[in-house]
Amino acid sequence: MVETPLLDTIKVPSDLRKVPLEDLPEVCRELREYLVEVVSGIGGHLASSLGAVELTVALHYVLDTPEDILVWDVGHQAYIHKILTGRKDALPTIRQYGGISGFLKRNESEYDVYGAGHASTALSAAYGMAVARDLQNEERNVACVVGDGALTGGLCYEAINNIGSSRRPFLIILNDNQMSISPNVGAINRYLMNFAQTQLYQTFRRQVRENIDKIPRIGKPMNRLARRLEEAAKTLLTPGAFFEAMGLNYYGPVDGHNVVELVKTIRNLLTADTPVILHALTVKGKGYKLAEESPEGYHGVKPFHPDEGILPKPAGKPAYLEVFGQSLCKAAEKNPKIVAITAAMPTGTGLVPFSKQFPERFFDVGIAEEHAVVFASGLAAQGMRPGCAIYSTFLQRAFDPIVHDTALQHLPVIFCLDRAGLVGEDGPTHHGAFDLSYLRLIPEMVVSAPRNGGELRDLLTTALEYTDGPFAIRYPKAAADGFNPETEGKTLSIGSWEVLAEGSDAAILAVGSMTDPALAASQMLEQQGIHVEVVNCRFVKPMDESYLASMSERFPLVATVEENALAGGFGAGVIEWLEGAGSHNAVLQLGIPDRFITHGPRGRLLEDIGLSAEGIAGKILAGLRNQGKLPKPRVVVNRS
Repeated sequence: MVETPLLDTIKVPSDLRKVPLEDLPEVCRELREYLVEVVSGIGGHLASSLGAVELTVALHYVLDTPEDILVWDVGHQAYIHKILTGRKDALPTIRQYGGISGFLKRNESEYDVYGAGHASTALSAAYGMAVARDLQNEERNVACVVGDGALTGGLCYEAINNIGSSRRPFLIILNDNQMSISPNVGAINRYLMNFAQTQLYQTFRRQVRENIDKIPRIGKPMNRLARRLEEAAKTLLTPGAFFEAMGLNYYGPVDGHNVVELVKTIRNLLTADTPVILHALTVKGKGYKLAEESPEGYHGVKPFHPDEGILPKPAGKPAYLEVFGQSLCKAAEKNPKIVAITAAMPTGTGLVPFSKQFPERFFDVGIAEEHAVVFASGLAAQGMRPGCAIYSTFLQRAFDPIVHDTALQHLPVIFCLDRAGLVGEDGPTHHGAFDLSYLRLIPEMVVSAPRNGGELRDLLTTALEYTDGPFAIRYPKAAADGFNPETEGKTLSIGSWEVLAEGSDAAILAVGSMTDPALAASQMLEQQGIHVEVVNCRFVKPMDESYLASMSERFPLVATVEENALAGGFGAGVIEWLEGAGSHNAVLQLGIPDRFITHGPRGRLLEDIGLSAEGIAGKILAGLRNQGKLPKPRVVVNRS
């Protein structure tokens, strides 16, 4: 157990502000040690928060939080924020079932003023809060922290365009942990920075510009010339010309790990009466050597030993993302038109092998899902076969381009939705709970879900041969059975289903990840003399209408099981078809209920919402009982 004597005295930010300025580096050291100890024991996001230690300490030291507003982009860089805002003792429960969230959550703490699990939202949200402050005549500071990839998202630039034109007091911290710009160092630079941040300098610069404007005939040309000279100088000396052109006063780059200087800088910038951006250079994983050397590997981690680091994953079943990556690589070896696109998630979508084998055909567009979809549509329009691999929850951000740019133009983009269904510890911001619903309603969209790794390969093969429009394949964050990398993929008949177990009393129509629990449920019911048919409904759209027609005549009770929201999902589609056909089967819909599901182990969450084998069997048993359709119990003869 690491010792943290200074940190132990800090329960809330007001306690931090009592610490002498010169002791803040020690607070930062203790925070890092505590963070590594806790996260190595339970898993979680590590490298990003290690890189934001000094920024977090400086902001809470200067701002009067929670009276002053501090907004974070995403939340994986905000573990230190949680520690300093009354949740130090709760940190060992982070992302655990019943514990605190791994992201910011408004109902968890008054210091979490805005919740977010998707990147690039902080600027827009914080600007909204700044406007609300002004409209209500409040005296409070508003600051937000962006970076860690957020500025690859277009939403940030929409916000910057709006913020810059407003001229409202507003502080933006750019957490630049990519080290693409070398820091300016030295006493002269520090002196100039400190001077440039003062209210005196800001007022002087504004008044000079205003007075030059008033000079007859030559005032405005002189002011334009002065602005151009200033922007040219900034282009040569700093990366701030873009931000200045957008109406933000830019300062930096500064050392994002010098907490004392950060405190002084932020204090000065809070006196500005215009929007300002402070560019802080940080190192992702700072203070923990292994994370500094492999920031991506230590972004989100399973439990590990701090001294040994992350050990190689033991051999076992491949994950669905690995099956997808291997299958796409194999297909691309034969088809030079296959390209792969991801939105800042090459590792999380299994595309690292593709990026190495076919670097000229691999495109990581950053946290820009809308662009990814339109980009893929442009490729498809010119005869390429793009596989667009994006987490289910992140593809929600690109709904309009899927409709307008892909489906409406009948372009054969293959959408590969990783993390479909419940994802476990990342919780409600990351659960892929809605994709069957939001994709099923789009005309001419093929929507599919494999029951195992082999079927994922087959669906990808099918999608690559389909050229009439978009084709979606959704699969869970889980290990995949039934995959042999040496086996060739086969083409499936689009809309076809597969009967896995025959029955006579009820039918279970199961989608993707729910086929195995459905089979296990049927075996449990078999022991009670109830014979249930289990169907692998690998195509959610179009559905197997010939099977539906025959099923409607044979089974009084039909259960649909999907790891998706019940509203508008697969079960809703089955009911729509049955009603349209004039059938009167009783349909039992099982899926994700109409609420946001918490974080915790995926198996536990599925059990909570009745999607375990036991839960499915119990619901079918209750449904048959309510209908009076339970078969007579079998007579067991004791022959002993």
